[in-house]
Amino acid sequence: MLKEVEECILNGQIKDVKDIINKTLIEENIAANKIFEVMNNSIKLVGNKFGKGEMFLPELMASAQAMKDGMLILKPELAGQEENMKILGRVLIGTNEGDIHDIGKALIVLMMENAGFEVIDLGVDISSERFIEEVKNNKPDIIGMSALLTSTMMGQKEVIVRLEEENLRNHVKVLVGGSPVTQEWADEIGADGYGSEANEAVVVAKRVLGIKE
Repeated sequence: MLKEVEECILNGQIKDVKDIINKTLIEENIAANKIFEVMNNSIKLVGNKFGKGEMFLPELMASAQAMKDGMLILKPELAGQEENMKILGRVLIGTNEGDIHDIGKALIVLMMENAGFEVIDLGVDISSERFIEEVKNNKPDIIGMSALLTSTMMGQKEVIVRLEEENLRNHVKVLVGGSPVTQEWADEIGADGYGSEANEAVVVAKRVLGIKE
């Protein structure tokens, strides 16, 4: 049954994942933490395959959704087992003002949640003022900003400037990404991290928070 769980995540079997995990828990009486370990290793493998070009975006998104749906079954079973469900950090994420692209951000949200981060998804077309307001209200460890248009990249810089003006910059890490965004841009505006692909988000987030694999 654990092999079936693994294949379910690797193959993005969204329709089957809940039934398979329920059967593994109840009929096979396999501990929830063992199932979680298999699922976690499987989604990491998916990310690696995507990074190597061995999987495509639709397949990656299907696997990430299967992982998320499966975790809905496991979370109650893992309640109280902090070593398995420890929250790595709180992430506030959104696309910058003027940008309504959502697919890349949605994928990052799934991957972050699957990795153990608490994610607050603000959505698209988020103004600098809204980012600052949400930082004050939610006190995240990380802000993630996505700009898919060259014209919206300045919004990332504006948020960092506002964080400095509000004396919040030292309390939160800033990650940026998006098609036109580069490492040079991230360095120029003073961001803490940058990823060229969605599958890099978890690695970069862990790095800026000093979390070891």
